[in-house]
Amino acid sequence: MKRISILGSTGSIGRTTLSVVERFPERFRVVGLAAGSNLDCLAEQVVRFRPSVVSVSGASEARELRRRVGACGTEIVFGSEGLLRVAREPADLLVSALVGALGLVPTFAAIEAGADVALANKEVLVVGGELVTKAAEKAGVRLLPTDSEHNAIFQALQGSRREDVRRIVLTASGGPFRGKKTAELEGVTPEEALRHPTWKMGAKITVDSATLMNKGFEVIEAHWLFEIPPDRIEVWVHPQSIVHSLVEFRDGSSIAQLGIPDMAIPISYVLGYPERLEMDHLPRLDLPSAGPLTFEPPDLETFPCLALAYEAVRVGGTAPAVLNAANEVLVDAFLSARIRFLDIPRLLRLVLERHEPAPARTLEAILEADRWARAEAKRLVDGRL
Repeated sequence: MKRISILGSTGSIGRTTLSVVERFPERFRVVGLAAGSNLDCLAEQVVRFRPSVVSVSGASEARELRRRVGACGTEIVFGSEGLLRVAREPADLLVSALVGALGLVPTFAAIEAGADVALANKEVLVVGGELVTKAAEKAGVRLLPTDSEHNAIFQALQGSRREDVRRIVLTASGGPFRGKKTAELEGVTPEEALRHPTWKMGAKITVDSATLMNKGFEVIEAHWLFEIPPDRIEVWVHPQSIVHSLVEFRDGSSIAQLGIPDMAIPISYVLGYPERLEMDHLPRLDLPSAGPLTFEPPDLETFPCLALAYEAVRVGGTAPAVLNAANEVLVDAFLSARIRFLDIPRLLRLVLERHEPAPARTLEAILEADRWARAEAKRLVDGRL
């Protein structure tokens, strides 16, 4: 029986993971859960799965959760130390699904504790790619990609040699503003940015999809996961979201992974790896009924966040960490109507231009760059520069 811990259990990835786990009670046991303040959802998860340890955001949430679940035998902890406690609980697989850079330190702790990691939090590798991949290699644990695009590449690479790869192509839905030009995005509201045409995700990642920053982060993540230089990683806009990504090999052949747009499929793959789980409750992909599959290059002039991500990964060092931290601040400012949609890439570029990149070989260096970028982005938001 595989022991599973989940960082971010009440988010969309966490809930879907638990729905897959619940279908296979003979194969999986939940030993740790970490969430923020969604106590209604978390209390239900604790009662249903009886984990050994659960973490919440603060002391008041911990008290309330204890009141709700009673004496169920689950240790309840909180805060950053609580996240580390869950990450270090003996497990075979940690699902890293927290939003943003918050997931870096506990994911690193799980790697050091010897757990394989199912990465659904792309920011872990965006922020600390060199550090995390080296730690995983040293600990002898696997980083299993859970994002649909990276999971597709992971599947396409099975049985192939990395030296035979010519390029990787990440597909993108294009988000809610595909086909629009810059002038049409001047008055975009948060409500409009959150209307994703294909995927149901949290607010932050949905805005990142609208700006194409999410795809930029995926380029950086793919660079570290698959040891491919960024100039051999391309992005194609594919609005049908059926081809989840593909790999082209040096002999001219390409292997793609296709499927319905449902995160239960890549999640089931990493949970069962190297076996495939029987997911017969899901609809099957019906290509004759799917209609034409189309592909187009991204519009980098209208959506410059993708280009900024390429710039950051080429610069290397702490630049990607700065890009991520500033983006988190700016997306939050947009969602709270303190800046406009087009201010996100404009202010991101300013933060990157003001940053002096440094090596990102220690957690301290990465966290210091993260702190600096957040402070600089907040200063720009407050000053409307």
